[in-house]
Amino acid sequence: MDLSEDNSKSDWRAHWKGKGLVILSGPSGVGKTTVERHLLSNKRLPIARSVSATTRKPRGTESQGVDYWFLTAADFATKREAGEFLECFEVFGRGTWYGTLKSEVFSKISDGFYVLLNIDVQGGRKVIMEYPEAVGFFLLPPNREELERRLRGRGTDSEEAIAARLRMAETEIAAAGAYHFQLVVDNNVGQITEQIVQAIEAADGTGCHGETGSRR
Repeated sequence: MDLSEDNSKSDWRAHWKGKGLVILSGPSGVGKTTVERHLLSNKRLPIARSVSATTRKPRGTESQGVDYWFLTAADFATKREAGEFLECFEVFGRGTWYGTLKSEVFSKISDGFYVLLNIDVQGGRKVIMEYPEAVGFFLLPPNREELERRLRGRGTDSEEAIAARLRMAETEIAAAGAYHFQLVVDNNVGQITEQIVQAIEAADGTGCHGETGSRR
């Protein structure tokens, strides 16, 4: 991906419409992390993961700048008020915020990468609406029973949490039409990865809505 022409334009960020952004969303347990891992290791396209920012505390072996950018509530609020996020939302009204920093995205696009945002539906829809040249993929389970089986197979959630995730999944799946592509994740991660890579390659030349032009 040649960005030399765009890099000569110091003000490209002011006119950027999302070229190079890849949005990945879907209900908890659908397989987003597995698909993300395959996309990051593909040999055809240079794809980098956007590291989200959050106000929650690190868990276990999580580290700053690798798993998340861990910010204080005050720092997050300052950045939010300054317009430094592509998207950010408070989770379930519990005071915990997550968001995608523009600086995180811009630096990787400037380095020649497509930038993968593995984010929830609320954030994904906002980015797709505001940045029309981004490409959105919604991952679907084969059926509700399979999604429940996967959630239980993780062994990390209580019965109450599983029930809550399944209820949330119904709401999220109802929003799948806001994304450019809806892909069912069965035992076909390699095929899903290939479909996403092909769609990114196609969008790179024309944009999702048939527009021509450079990446930014």
